[in-house]
Amino acid sequence: RRISKGQRRFATVSALAATAIPSLVFARGHRIEGIAEVPLVVADTDIYSITKTREAINLLSELGAMDDVEKVKDSRKIRRGRGKARNRRHTQRRGPLIVYQREDSQIVPAFRNIPGIELCHVSRLNLLQLAPGGHIGRFIIWTQSAFAQLDNVFGTFTKESTQKKGWKLPSPKMTNTDLSRLFNSDEIQSALRPKIFQSPLRPRKKNPLKNLGVMVKLNPYALTQKRRAILGARQRNNVRRANVQRKRAGTQFLEDILLAPQVSATFYDQYETEEELVVDLGISFDSYQSSDEPEEEVEADADAA
Repeated sequence: RRISKGQRRFATVSALAATAIPSLVFARGHRIEGIAEVPLVVADTDIYSITKTREAINLLSELGAMDDVEKVKDSRKIRRGRGKARNRRHTQRRGPLIVYQREDSQIVPAFRNIPGIELCHVSRLNLLQLAPGGHIGRFIIWTQSAFAQLDNVFGTFTKESTQKKGWKLPSPKMTNTDLSRLFNSDEIQSALRPKIFQSPLRPRKKNPLKNLGVMVKLNPYALTQKRRAILGARQRNNVRRANVQRKRAGTQFLEDILLAPQVSATFYDQYETEEELVVDLGISFDSYQSSDEPEEEVEADADAA
């Protein structure tokens, strides 16, 4: 998508400022352990007089930047995928970026054949070279004249640029960007409330169809319905159990009386029929007839008694 010119310039100067912070340059993967300082500025008399690649390699060795070039050589590999057949067969890391100011110098043909080395004029700095892949902290080797030209190219906080009309460096939002130092300062720590170590209580969702307490909160009448259902089931079970026990006890009691040898014959003489005996004992005659024992055997046992 289209990015405004002001935002593009803001990104460029931000990436340019990041090249002066050693920690960001280290974090990007550059080998700058042997260099003297960051940013690295070389005198014009030492670099503009170079016309051969051999001389350029000797200068990089003197500056301590040859370790970064060797890293680029070791990283050269064959690209994976179909890109090998599309004129981009090899991949390698980025090395130092040399920024110069004189157009008539011979440093471009002298340095361009060294792996990983890129060259750019100070007036044509772009974000793709200052932050390749979106990672800030590119290792830059400046010429003295190019480094002095930065104020004219991008301006300062109070002076406008001579090449970019109406452009000045954006003012920082914070005078002190060390956030960890600010957070741990006595002024801020004394104004903070004590730290809460108790974890927040997160209510657990419960199913009302399975949890009676939640159902009672939603429907208070559910407790009465539940109680009535329990009492009704208990009453039906009691009635069923009483009926079964009564039937079983009546049949067994009659059998015990009719078969008992100590029962006198006069007990049976007062009844003319067996039906009267059974009814007098309080037992249904139909349930008595459904007994497993045949009726003839019961009469014979009664006569014997």
